[in-house]
Amino acid sequence: MRLSELQSKKIISMTNGKNVGSIIDVNINKNGQIESLIIESSKGIFSLNKDIDVKIYWNEIEKIGEDVILVKKEY
Repeated sequence: MRLSELQSKKIISMTNGKNVGSIIDVNINKNGQIESLIIESSKGIFSLNKDIDVKIYWNEIEKIGEDVILVKKEY
C-alpha cells in the first residue's frame, strides 16, 4: 500500500466514533517499517489545541479498510 492511499482514508477512533484528522506524514524505523502516522489535528476557530499534531502508533491501528482506518485509542 502506498502512502498516498493511506492519506485518502479517514481516521476514526473506535472508542468515540470521531474523525481524528488527516495523515500528513509517517515515521519510519531503520528497517523501513512504519512506526507511526502523523495526523494533522483539526484547526477550527474554536479548537483549543490548534497546532498540536497527533501521533498514532502502528500498533494502535485496529483495521485499515477501503475508506477508513480504525484506531483503538480515543483522540
